[in-house]
Amino acid sequence: MGDVLSQEEIDRLLNALDSGELDANDMQETDERQVKDYDFARPSKFAKEHLRTLEFIFEHFGRLLSTNLPAYLRKNVQVEVMNSEAITYSEFSNALSNPVLLGIIDFSPLEGNILIELASSLGYAMIDRLLGGRGVPLERSREFSEIELILLERIINVCTNLLIEPWASVAAIEPRLERIETNSQFAQIISPGEMTAIVTMNVTIGDVEGLMNVCIPFSCVESVVDKLNTKYWYSASQVNDEESYREVIENTLSRAKIPVRAVLGKSTISVNDFINLQMGDIIRLNSKVDEELEVYVGSIRKFRALPGASGDSYAVRVVSIIEEE
Repeated sequence: MGDVLSQEEIDRLLNALDSGELDANDMQETDERQVKDYDFARPSKFAKEHLRTLEFIFEHFGRLLSTNLPAYLRKNVQVEVMNSEAITYSEFSNALSNPVLLGIIDFSPLEGNILIELASSLGYAMIDRLLGGRGVPLERSREFSEIELILLERIINVCTNLLIEPWASVAAIEPRLERIETNSQFAQIISPGEMTAIVTMNVTIGDVEGLMNVCIPFSCVESVVDKLNTKYWYSASQVNDEESYREVIENTLSRAKIPVRAVLGKSTISVNDFINLQMGDIIRLNSKVDEELEVYVGSIRKFRALPGASGDSYAVRVVSIIEEE
């Protein structure tokens, strides 16, 4: 209830209006509150701050995809977050086409599952690359075979494991791919009216471009929704990302397998001699028995070694390192 004016205040106000000292237009209420419509059928559970934080999380996820998928597809991969929005699950499922690639992922220890929807064109391109092709999608869509789904399961498993690091600032998750569905009717993980956050990413594999949608039900992240804000996310993030990435790269390189070969010697023979080689024939090499051998790592001459044996196997003992520019 507003303030009640006394009779004296009312008289002074009227006199001021008559004398022109006070303009009636200036007295109009300017601080009007805007009324916002609220749709009870679609409650807004995801705030803009939550959606923005999800974009940050999946931008990190996209960088990991761009780094790791080329190792499996042997093709350049670019991932870019397009947008995020909050819609009901029925709106998301009704927009899906058939056939569709839906990865149903258990988001333990959080409640429920999330969905990763992959464009069919990307799925066909991945299969073509895994089978030695150029990564060209099919001109006409068709159902995926069982063998193709097994190949795609390997790639989606890689994507699932890459979710751990981006979500570490929010929750320590242990995601696991439960199954792949090609029909959206068999992927009813929540009720149709449940609110979900949809993060859309544009994925480019070589010359093939398509969308990847991640569907996150509110019920899945309800227990950690307070942590889905930029202030908490930045404060919980690792400060020295550069050193952590360097450590990851060093660990990955340390597990890489490279060929190592020791060259006993070289020789040149005619094609006729090569064709007529028999068991017991001797080929004379250009090296002596007591000479050091050259050891190659890949195609680089790296060590000098002496021949020997280790148990029942031939072996070499490294005696020096070859330093070359």
